[in-house]
Amino acid sequence: MVGGGVQRRKSVMKAVVFTLGCKVNECESDSLIEGLLRRGYEVSDKLCFADVYIVNTCAVTAEAEKKSRQTVSRILKINPRAKIIFTGCAAQKNPEAFAAKGDNVLVTGSFNKSAILDALDKSGVMVSPESKTFEELLPVRSLRTRTFVKVQDGCDNFCSYCIIPYLRGRSRSRSPESVLSEIERVNPKEAVINGINLSAYDYCGQGLTELMNAISGVSCRIRLGSLEARVITDEFLTSLKNLKNFARHFHLSLQSGSDAVLKKMNRKYTAEEYYEKVCLIRKYFPEAGITTDVIAGFPTETDENFRESVEFINKVAFSDIHPFTFSPRKGTAAFNMKDLPPEVKKERLDELLKTKARLKSAFIDKIKGKIFSVLFEENKGGFTEGYTDNYVRVFVKDDVPAGEFKKVIITGETGAGALGDIV
Repeated sequence: MVGGGVQRRKSVMKAVVFTLGCKVNECESDSLIEGLLRRGYEVSDKLCFADVYIVNTCAVTAEAEKKSRQTVSRILKINPRAKIIFTGCAAQKNPEAFAAKGDNVLVTGSFNKSAILDALDKSGVMVSPESKTFEELLPVRSLRTRTFVKVQDGCDNFCSYCIIPYLRGRSRSRSPESVLSEIERVNPKEAVINGINLSAYDYCGQGLTELMNAISGVSCRIRLGSLEARVITDEFLTSLKNLKNFARHFHLSLQSGSDAVLKKMNRKYTAEEYYEKVCLIRKYFPEAGITTDVIAGFPTETDENFRESVEFINKVAFSDIHPFTFSPRKGTAAFNMKDLPPEVKKERLDELLKTKARLKSAFIDKIKGKIFSVLFEENKGGFTEGYTDNYVRVFVKDDVPAGEFKKVIITGETGAGALGDIV
């Protein structure tokens, strides 16, 4: 009691969970946010003033790893006395480098992330050994309109350019019953089913098809994370058809449209096999958005290989692509290959970015005049924006609350996506 019997309110501890990298990181961060909220913290997912910062790092490229390291200086400018906890792939890859950032730093890795919540007062390196089983996380109340539901972790593919299997461990999956229980408990407007290698989902012999059958009765919109071509079958697509509210969007990992490059990448399909899967998707879902990732300047990629890749990308007519330059990752097979000159990689990336713009424009033109269900996310600059089920970003002039679905007719195109009117 102070000042004439007035009781001083105990200040609320503030925390930030800042995420770099993939959707799985976002899912894990959401669970950490939930744990902090249960402990009485005020939590943000943006870099603002806080007592504790948890940084979920990424190491998929050298640039992602660099951004992860640079986050500490951004935090210390906001609060020089902050407690900083680094977790995720970059922290797993090089924990000592992150630990050297200060005395008030704790470094964990990619495994046993829930243990972070019981170590908020610790410092140093606390990297857990590789997990052999799926780590169940706290069900989330996402800060976003979409909820990410992690169903799988790890990867057994060992593509020649990818460091992630070495940092995330072997593939392991979560039971369909557990997935269904989380979706029903959280009851989001949209649930995004994801994993480090979602296509490797296998729980006691039950694959993705069985998982989709298990959650077929949920009312929320179901969206899938990145898939491999091999899982696209009639049986799987039928299971998606049977969902009450399926988002017709397939992010089908490609990396290159050249068979010679795919072989060196240790990808387990040919361009023709990939194209057959695209055709099968469009048979079941004619208006599906099909997106992909493409690596520009893989070490063995010749000019001819690159031309083949661009031609194939145009043949598929993706709704969007995410191109990025090859980044050598120490410990991978491709690290020992002779890298291409930076100017060659940049030139190829620039062409892929032009291809991306043309493909996006063509897809929006194709769906112009059609009506889609849009989940709205935020209002800024006089427009409310959201995403169609086939993952086209749409802007309308109406003021729509975040988290609401509206029927929208596509009327035109803007640089960032499509324009529409609510119907």
